[in-house]
Amino acid sequence: MSASVKALLSTLTSKGPHRVLRGNLAIAGQPGVVYTPESGLSLPAVAFGHSWLTSTSNYRGLLEHLASWGFVVAAPNTERGPIPSHLGLATDLLTTLDICTGVRLGDGTISVHPDRLALAGHAMGAGAAVIAAAQRPVAAVAALFPAPTAPAAETLATDIDTPALILTGSDIESVSSNAIPLATAWAGPAILRQLDGASNNGIIEGRRALAALGAGKHESKTARTTRALLTGYLLHKLLNDKTYAPFADPEAVIRHTTVIDPDAPRDEEKPKLSIGQISQLLRR
Repeated sequence: MSASVKALLSTLTSKGPHRVLRGNLAIAGQPGVVYTPESGLSLPAVAFGHSWLTSTSNYRGLLEHLASWGFVVAAPNTERGPIPSHLGLATDLLTTLDICTGVRLGDGTISVHPDRLALAGHAMGAGAAVIAAAQRPVAAVAALFPAPTAPAAETLATDIDTPALILTGSDIESVSSNAIPLATAWAGPAILRQLDGASNNGIIEGRRALAALGAGKHESKTARTTRALLTGYLLHKLLNDKTYAPFADPEAVIRHTTVIDPDAPRDEEKPKLSIGQISQLLRR
C-alpha cells in the first residue's frame, strides 16, 4: 500500500474539521435523527438505515463522524421491532432524503445539494438502502455488512447502475450475509471489500437487544476502519474529491482489507447457524 493511502486512512479514522450539530427529524414528521456540520450550503447528504433490533443511537459515533467531515447525515428511527418491514424502512430513507433537500437545517445556514445524495445502511438497513436506490437515483450507495431482506436486495441490484461500496466481514459466507450475491448482481460499478477479522455486527455501538441473541460485542477496530472507508468513498463520490479516489478504486490496496471478487469459485458449504442468525431469518 502506498504511503499516501496509508496516511489518508489514518486521517479518516479521526474526526473531521467540522463542529457537529444534532437535530430531531420528528420536527419534520419523520422519527429519526440528523447530524450536520455547524454550517454550510449545498452540502452532501447521506440517509442511513439501521440494522435489525437496533436504533439510531447505536450508530451515533459513525453518524457524527460523517458529519464532522462535512456531510449531513440523517437516520430514520423506524421499523425497530422483531418483524420489521424492509420496504417501510426504504420508504423512510427516501422521505429522509426529501427532508434533507427540502428543508433548511439548523438555523437556516445549512442546506443540501440535490445532486449530492447517498443511501447507506448496516445489515438490514443496507438492504433497505438498496431497495430505496432501486426507486430513486442517487450519487452513491454504501451497504455495510448487508443482510438478506424481503424483497431481496440482490434481485433489485440488477437494475441499479449507481456506484456502490459493499463492506463485509469474515462471516461473508454466513446465512446472515448477502454481500456476495449483492455484489455479483450489482449493475453499476461496485467494490466488495472485506475487513480483516470483522464480524457483521461489529460496528454497532452500545447495548442492544441483539446481544441476548448471540451477537458479538462492539469491535472498535472494525468501527474505525469502516468509518474511514465509508468517509473516503463518499468524499470522492459525492464531492468528486480526487484526494480520496483510492477509496473508490477496487485496485487500491488498503491495509487490513481485501477486495473480493464475487464471481470467484468458493466453497458452497454453509456453517452451522447461531441463535442470532436463526433469529435474523425470522425477519422479513
